[in-house]
Amino acid sequence: MSGRYHRPDRIFTGKSRKLKELMLKSDNRTCADCGGPDPKWASANIGVFLCLKCSDVHRSLGPDISKVLSITLDEWEDPDIDSMVEVGGNSYANSIYEAFLPQGYKKPRPDASVEERTNFIRSKYELQEFLKPSLRIVSNKMSFRQYDSVNSTKSIGASPSMKKLEEDTREFVGALNVKVIKGTNLAVRDIRSSDPYVVLNLGHQKVQTTVKQSDLNPVWDEVFKLKVPQHYGPLKLQVYDHDFFSADDIMGEAEVDLQPMVTSALAFGDPSVFGDMQIGKWFKTNDNALIRDSTVNIVDGKIKQEVSLKLQNVESGDLDLELEWVSLEE
Repeated sequence: MSGRYHRPDRIFTGKSRKLKELMLKSDNRTCADCGGPDPKWASANIGVFLCLKCSDVHRSLGPDISKVLSITLDEWEDPDIDSMVEVGGNSYANSIYEAFLPQGYKKPRPDASVEERTNFIRSKYELQEFLKPSLRIVSNKMSFRQYDSVNSTKSIGASPSMKKLEEDTREFVGALNVKVIKGTNLAVRDIRSSDPYVVLNLGHQKVQTTVKQSDLNPVWDEVFKLKVPQHYGPLKLQVYDHDFFSADDIMGEAEVDLQPMVTSALAFGDPSVFGDMQIGKWFKTNDNALIRDSTVNIVDGKIKQEVSLKLQNVESGDLDLELEWVSLEE
C-alpha cells in the first residue's frame, strides 16, 4: 500500500490535532460554499472547509485570496493550522462573508454548474459583495478576529479625562444588555410545577433573575448589563428550580456564542448612522443549543440579536433572550 494513504494519520499529531477537532464539528462536515458533504479541502487563510469542486474554484483565485490545502494529502504548517483554528470554521466565516447575502439569494448546491459555483465564490471572497463595505479593505491575509483586535485596541487619546475609558478599553471591548425574556415548557422539578430562575455567567460576572413561583412558562423581561472582556468566552446560562428546604435543582443549561455579536458590533462602530439591516448571523448546528439561526441586526440605531435556545441536559425547556450591544462610551 502506498505511503500516501497513511498521511492522514501523520498530520493529526501534536498541534494538528486541533485541526482534526475543528473538522469534526458538524458545521465543518459540509462545504462552506455549496453544502457538499465530507469536504476534504480547506482554505487556510479564509478558514473554511471545502469540497473538491469548490476548492478548484478557490485555487483559481490565487493564494493571496485563498490558500487551498488538502486535509489528507498536504503537509500543514503551524501558521496555517493556527489560522483555521483562529477563525473557528465554516459557521463563523460565513457569518462574516455572507452577512449581507441578499434575501432570497440562492447559494450553489453540491450539483451546481462550474459557472454558478464560480460566480458565487468570486462574489463572496474576491469581490466581497456580501461583506460590510468597510471590511472589504481588510487584507485577506488578516483574519477578522485579528481585525477586531487591532481596531478595538487603537489609542483613543491620552487626555486625563479619557484615562479611565482607555483603561476600560484595554480590559473590555464593550458591554451587553442581556434581556431574559421568557421560558417555555420548562421541566417539572416539584410535584406538578417548578419555581424557576435563570443565572447568567460571563467571565467573572454573575447575575440572576427573580424566582417565578409555580410557572413552567415564566415571563421575566429582565435586563442585565454585562461587560465583555477582551478575551471573552460564551455567555453561559443555567435555569434552576428554587427550593426552600434543599439545594436548588438544575432545570437545564445552554451557552451563547458571542462571536457573531461582538465581531459585528466592532466592525460597524456607531450603529446610529445606519438604517435597519442584518449585519451578522449565528448559525444553528448540532453542536449548539440554537432552535433557529440567530441574526445580528441594526434596529432603530441599536445592535440587537434575538436568541432562542433549547435547554441542554434536561427533558424539556426553551429560553428566549435578546442581546443589545452597548459601547464603553455609553
